Amino acid sequence: MAKKDESSEILRKGDRVVLTTDLREVPEGTEGKVVLVVGLSWIRYWVAFENGVAVGSVNRKHLATPAEWRRRLERGDEVDGAEDEVAAEADAGGGDGGGGYMHAGVLVPQLLIDRSKAARERLGA
Repeated sequence: MAKKDESSEILRKGDRVVLTTDLREVPEGTEGKVVLVVGLSWIRYWVAFENGVAVGSVNRKHLATPAEWRRRLERGDEVDGAEDEVAAEADAGGGDGGGGYMHAGVLVPQLLIDRSKAARERLGA
């Protein structure tokens, strides 16, 4: 029988977690606590990290239980480099039209940021 992927288990409110990838203001390896579980078929987590930052809409693949984190460090597993490439493109302003802004591991395209800025200027905000 196939072994169940350990990272697919749903976390509960109050569970201790470790971040497995860098997010804005929260480095990889930072411990935290799940404060809210949101979703029915697409589960996302709000996590309060020990460095004082709370992040919402975190995907389970970016979180590990302390036991999963220890096993990962022992095996020397690496994070998939695709996310790092997206973040690097956003920081460098390259790629598909001028970079963007990384929020909670999700890239917001620069085009949308520019549209929002223009709309605020039109409204006088």
